[in-house]
Amino acid sequence: MFEKLQAPPPDKILSLISAYAEDGRAGKIDLGVGVYRDETGATPVLASVREAERRLLAAQTTKSYLGMGGDPTFCRVIVPLVFGADAPAERIRALQTPGGSGALSILMGFAARLTSRIHIPEPSWGNHAAIARHVGLEIVRYPYFDAATGRVDFPAMKAALERAEPGDLVLLHGCCHNPTGADLTRGEWSELAGVLAERKLLALVDIAYQGFGDGLEEDAWAVRHLAGLLPEMLVASSCSKNFGIYRDRTGAAFVLGRSPEEAAIAEAQLMAEARTGYSMPPDHGAAVVRIILEDADLTARWRNEVETMRRRIADLRRGLAEAFRRRTNSGAYDFLTENRGMFSLIGVTPEEALRLRQEFGVYLVDDGRINIAGLKEDQIDAFVEAVVTVKG
Repeated sequence: MFEKLQAPPPDKILSLISAYAEDGRAGKIDLGVGVYRDETGATPVLASVREAERRLLAAQTTKSYLGMGGDPTFCRVIVPLVFGADAPAERIRALQTPGGSGALSILMGFAARLTSRIHIPEPSWGNHAAIARHVGLEIVRYPYFDAATGRVDFPAMKAALERAEPGDLVLLHGCCHNPTGADLTRGEWSELAGVLAERKLLALVDIAYQGFGDGLEEDAWAVRHLAGLLPEMLVASSCSKNFGIYRDRTGAAFVLGRSPEEAAIAEAQLMAEARTGYSMPPDHGAAVVRIILEDADLTARWRNEVETMRRRIADLRRGLAEAFRRRTNSGAYDFLTENRGMFSLIGVTPEEALRLRQEFGVYLVDDGRINIAGLKEDQIDAFVEAVVTVKG
């Protein structure tokens, strides 16, 4: 029967890993894979995580099942991190999931029981549409990014969502938009909240990069603002980036209900999705996060580490924009300082991206997305020269 199968297209980002590894050039630059790297080019294990793991190994007495919702204490302590101390906790339910992708999978699967259509920004992270298709949702793309300015085209976005049908699901990036780095302003979020409420749309907010934009509290502003205005909402959160535990697959799926009773029913439905998808999420990463967030001193240490990562990304953005300004004698790349998080679209075509790989050893995604955190300071000028050269 297998002869009937056709090979799926290779993952554009993951395929860069092999190509980069096989490149023997000393000056090669990897801006493709979306992981944070420090000034040495390493993706470090945070000191707060190491300490939490030490405590976990010393105290853990069993590896028995925890259940479909994962670690209940993790679920309790992750709510205020995302929704704030003043969150309507009685209307919120949280499930531990295998990373942010696991959260998106069970939330979209749950939403597919309520609606048939999802609105996804153009562009967006590729897995958003892939998961939506997998659970049978019809995908409608709404305009989001103005490539000419490097900023959000909010009037076009708002106009498109004002035409959405009541009950439709709307995917939103809570902060640090992937792949553009262009985020809504607080005023635009407020306008958007009015559209969502008036059109009776169900928001699904993906907040995968909390802490990498303007700060842990600042980056959660949109989620918290919407939670204070909307009767119902879904949120997918990832611990991969801000805790640096990528391979431990730790995330959370949240549902905000109109009432505690409706939230509890929705939670039970999410449990059913989890049961058929993966039965129980892996425990190690969630236990690490729990230990950190339950200890005030460890939490303070972790927050300082996240701030260090955030500042490095912001410094690289400024350095990159300044280098482009010097080389081009223009402000065409100043949007890099306005964008937030790890990613931006640098404005190269797939053909130019291929030239960058072949001629300069610069690895980035074909759509021009670069991982700012993949740069070292001493690579900035070489990268800028390569981009300017291929763009002629």
